[in-house]
Amino acid sequence: MARGGMRIGEVLKLTPADIDDRKLIILDPKSGKESEAVYIPRKLQDRLKIYVKDKEIKLPKNIFPISYNTAWKMVKNAGKLVGVVLRPHDLRRHAATYASRSGVPIEIISKVILRHADLSTTQRYLGKVNESEAIRWLENLYG
Repeated sequence: MARGGMRIGEVLKLTPADIDDRKLIILDPKSGKESEAVYIPRKLQDRLKIYVKDKEIKLPKNIFPISYNTAWKMVKNAGKLVGVVLRPHDLRRHAATYASRSGVPIEIISKVILRHADLSTTQRYLGKVNESEAIRWLENLYG
């Protein structure tokens, strides 16, 4: 979820057929479209393919055959391990914020990573910018 900006429901619906090189195909996404593509880093693609092969996951089985509640609890428990309150959607927000702080244009974050129809929806994800961060960016840009 954190690397692809995916929703928890999208992750839980993935099957081996949805892995298409460096992208994952989301069928029947929240947008109402027939499908959408989620672009993933090569390292994640490699790990996902190995996982599917090692677990011998075949169609029509889901890659992660767990319930929404189980996945929610797993994310929450992972957060506890590192001392933070963590919810699945926080990982999607992290993907957007990380991309933004790394200099990715908001249009790419909105349309490609989060797959939003409207930029204003994406802007709500990115949170507040504090003064020291604003100064650091200005120094990087003009310094």
